[in-house]
Amino acid sequence: MVSKNQIKLISGLHQKKQRFANQLFFAEGVKVIQELLQSNFELEHLYTTQNDFEAVQSSKRTLINEQELKKISALSTPNSCLAVFKIPAENKIIDSGLILALDDIRDPGNLGTILRLCDWFGINQIICSKETVDIYNPKVVQATMGSITRVNVNYVDLKNFIAQTKLPIFGTFMDGENIYKSNLPQNGIIIMGNEANGISAEIEKMVTSRLTIPRFGELQKTESLNVATATAIILSEFKRNC
Repeated sequence: MVSKNQIKLISGLHQKKQRFANQLFFAEGVKVIQELLQSNFELEHLYTTQNDFEAVQSSKRTLINEQELKKISALSTPNSCLAVFKIPAENKIIDSGLILALDDIRDPGNLGTILRLCDWFGINQIICSKETVDIYNPKVVQATMGSITRVNVNYVDLKNFIAQTKLPIFGTFMDGENIYKSNLPQNGIIIMGNEANGISAEIEKMVTSRLTIPRFGELQKTESLNVATATAIILSEFKRNC
């Protein structure tokens, strides 16, 4: 059974303010929860409608019914389980190799997908501007499908971070160099911009190499690519000849 106080706490974790006040976040679904349990994330409590997760000690596991799960879930069609985890302290920034920097990414699904892409392509470090959506947003956690456990993410003043690095800075623009004809290094910072506005003007001034993904369509009518789709193409090209 879920108590009223537990419902209040978990419902509050839908909001960034309450997540950071309590230093807690939650995840839903067997796969994501299993990935988190097998990582360094510390479990606060697990709620499940099934007799599963037997490896979790009984004091941290509560069997609930589907109606109770609906009261705490962020999903329109809840899965069979929800787990609350402690938010860990940020790890030290990995300042070598390829780093992905996100300039004001607002959509949770995009951020979650980008984490999965970094996991797939072996990008160990993501740098997020302070305006970028919270990594512990339930929709972000869900979209990562467990990749949140394998990619280091830090929130910083992006302008200051870039100003202090000695790595080359890559940005994607409509007027950049064709990425398919570019000689791409295995060290650098790749910046991806906001869904609607792209890379901000102050960050654009700091870019040392402008890249573009060329359009091949006959009519050339498509204005832009989804940021997660563009990220997949760019990371693939950087990694293709490594």
